[in-house]
Amino acid sequence: MKKTYYLFNPGRLSRQDNTLRFLPVDENGCEGQARYLPVETIDNIYCFGSLDANSAMYNFLGKHHISVHFFDYYEHYTGSFMPKEYLLAGKMQVEQTKYFLSNKKRIVVAQKFVLGGANNMLKNLQYYQNRQKEVGKQISAIQNYITKIEDTTQIDELMGLEGNIRQTYYEAFDVIINDFSMGNRTKQPPNNEVNALISFGNMMCYTLCLDQIYHTQLNPTISFLHEPGYRRYSLALDLAEIFKPILVDRTIFSLLNKKQIQASDFRQELNRCVMKDTARKTFAQAFEDKLKETFKHRSLGRNVSYKHLVKLECYKLSKHLLGIEEYKPFKMNW
Repeated sequence: MKKTYYLFNPGRLSRQDNTLRFLPVDENGCEGQARYLPVETIDNIYCFGSLDANSAMYNFLGKHHISVHFFDYYEHYTGSFMPKEYLLAGKMQVEQTKYFLSNKKRIVVAQKFVLGGANNMLKNLQYYQNRQKEVGKQISAIQNYITKIEDTTQIDELMGLEGNIRQTYYEAFDVIINDFSMGNRTKQPPNNEVNALISFGNMMCYTLCLDQIYHTQLNPTISFLHEPGYRRYSLALDLAEIFKPILVDRTIFSLLNKKQIQASDFRQELNRCVMKDTARKTFAQAFEDKLKETFKHRSLGRNVSYKHLVKLECYKLSKHLLGIEEYKPFKMNW
């Protein structure tokens, strides 16, 4: 099975026969122990430090369909190297574009993404309510918001409703998480540990969705809930709405409540909270473990991993756009 590789240190990436050679370099320019990665085992690469590589290297990665995602010093996602789309199909591109251009069709698909995300947020809250956490107020409010999703007729109206749902959901984080306070959601920059973890995790979920879209016929630049942008793969933002509560939030709750990440794993710089390498590595490992975890899929009747679940969601959306089967977003049932 192919794996995701995380490069936390700056260094040089080069090709050596049919392997990749990563040579870490510290802040003083001293080289560390080289690491060799067989190209057949690589799914994608996450770079959190500066990477020195030439065009020949990226040509090599492109031929093997290996994407590279880049993050800056403050854990902000800055961009991706994506190989040439090898599965794009003209019919899918046409149908996807038609859905975007038709407000009537677009709003229906966009509502599905908001509904999927809201239902999974609700499941998280109900899980913790069953463990004596006082989140009944937030559950009732989100249930009320969900009844209004189908009545929206414009994207900006739907986005406003989605914002209300998420704000209400985040109000429960201070109840669910022990020993940490989230307060208001702050992004640029995150002002405390919980906000820093949410921002980091959401970017990880976004790049996961982008990778899985790449392995289908969908075009990642044509979206429905988020407006397409010149410099972003906005369909991945749409898809991530469904999976952030499952993959990101549950990972954060577990890591903090089990004290696997602590206050000492962060540092304050001016008005921002920054994750240390210990926090990033611990979260990345827990995120990967979650993606490998399997569960019994209701429709398929067999076990699937959470990583494969994201690809299945892409296939479901494809069938909807082609008029084969109505799209129903994934909903946790536990």
